[in-house]
Amino acid sequence: MATHDKKARIAVVMPRLSRYGGAESFAWRLSEALAARGHSVDFICARCEGEPPAGVNPVVVGRFGGMRLIKTLWFAFMSERMRKKGDYDLVFGMGNTANQDILRLGGGSISLFWQLSKRAWPKGFARSFKMFRRRISPVNWAIHILDDIRMRRTKRIVAVSHRVRDWTVQAHPHLKCEDIDVVYNRPDLSRFSPVSEEERQRLRSEAGVGAEQVVLATAATNFALKGVRYLIESLTRLPENFVLHVAGGRKPGKYQRLAKQLGVENRVRFFGKVDDMPSFYRRADVFVLATFYDACSNAVLEALACGCRVVSSNLNGSAFFLPEKWVFDDPADVPALAEIMFRVSEEASPAPFEWPEDVSSGLEPYIEMIEQSVC
Repeated sequence: MATHDKKARIAVVMPRLSRYGGAESFAWRLSEALAARGHSVDFICARCEGEPPAGVNPVVVGRFGGMRLIKTLWFAFMSERMRKKGDYDLVFGMGNTANQDILRLGGGSISLFWQLSKRAWPKGFARSFKMFRRRISPVNWAIHILDDIRMRRTKRIVAVSHRVRDWTVQAHPHLKCEDIDVVYNRPDLSRFSPVSEEERQRLRSEAGVGAEQVVLATAATNFALKGVRYLIESLTRLPENFVLHVAGGRKPGKYQRLAKQLGVENRVRFFGKVDDMPSFYRRADVFVLATFYDACSNAVLEALACGCRVVSSNLNGSAFFLPEKWVFDDPADVPALAEIMFRVSEEASPAPFEWPEDVSSGLEPYIEMIEQSVC
């Protein structure tokens, strides 16, 4: 991309300046790229974790109060104050802030999230209590109000997937699909790539995977939201050589007990935080994301890039890149979930994944829209 002639004062606004976390990593790289192109870049944040990118000036407003509600309102108030004080040519927002010139949406509205994700918890007390806690939480209602304000005030809105765009329009009927741009996250396809069958078998052997085992893999921080319960239940409908590997998450005890109750405890392995995710994907026969809500799962794209067969619920933005036959409707439909995993496991491995040329992705579209806005 050619260097832009006009050098502008730009603010990137997000609660954390950090290299860790999907949205945080994106904001870090965007601010770094803008500074490298000669723009004066401030990063308005509540806290700065580690060294900022070269040429980027952190504007740290702090975290006032011990309650999440106060922290949320404090950041919204102080970031607005810094926005006015900074007299910027352009403000790029990624948080719960009222005013910005460009807003990047990493997910849909909180009200639609409540509606879709409630099915991740079993019917009865667990689901009712979860929904009750959400609805009486003052911070959730503060976020809901801020979300409505920013949707009405922001000049240009960008969603990370067509799914997020559609969810946003559903929650905010005054918007239309053509009002929202779509720019996908793009994983590092040089890091996530297929390996030879010999190397794949070596990785499986090192991980203790039996020669006849069919490895179903998933990655999740929130086990309930990503349907891990239903993946475990689906093992009871699959042949004995089908096993489940789970990366990420915390406190798997409840799910280990469920596996034991169902008699499949020896077929489920929880790996915790996995540093070498490419190898995790390469060992798998089928990567499955039984999610009830996911804006645009990077894991689906990473697994696909590693040559893995991938199935996903249609409640995930990156299911856009999968063949229709690899996408299912209901993560809680255990018989259907078992059927699609078994069927796909018998299919040939996919061809190496190539990013479609007609699908906007990565940093470059954002840099282009920012520089067009300030010219």
